Amino acid sequence: MVELHTGLIELNWSSVMILLNIFILFLIIRKYFWAKLRGFMLQRQQNIVDAIASAEAVNAKADEKMANYDKKIAHAEEEGREIVKQAKLRADANAKVIIEEANEKASNIILQAEKQIDRERQKAMADMKQEIMSLALMAAGKIIEQQINADGEQEKIVDQVIEEAGKSGWQK
Repeated sequence: MVELHTGLIELNWSSVMILLNIFILFLIIRKYFWAKLRGFMLQRQQNIVDAIASAEAVNAKADEKMANYDKKIAHAEEEGREIVKQAKLRADANAKVIIEEANEKASNIILQAEKQIDRERQKAMADMKQEIMSLALMAAGKIIEQQINADGEQEKIVDQVIEEAGKSGWQK
């Protein structure tokens, strides 16, 4: 068996006819459809360019809005920190005022207590003087009652009453 090998491209009449048909088809398409095809392709190209430009404009607006939102968020965070700082300062000032008022009230209470103690001491001293005077009058009454003789026992009794009263601390 004999095999015939031929090259990839052979030039024969059928090849020439195929090429001639392709050329005629090209001329027909160019004459009747080329303008429409070219217009369609140009329109399609313009639509793509417009879509890209629109997308870039939308991206630019989105980037601008994002930058604005970032600024607003940063400003809001700063305002939040400032509000917290001011609230802390007010709370510290209120705490200081409350502490000062409490200290002042405590000082007033201590001062009133000291005054009350001083009044009580004055009253106790006055009561003690009254008691001593009563004791002295009682002693004098007893001296007179007993009618002690004149050799000085009256003076001893008065001295004894005064000494006992002095020991009890009524003069302090």
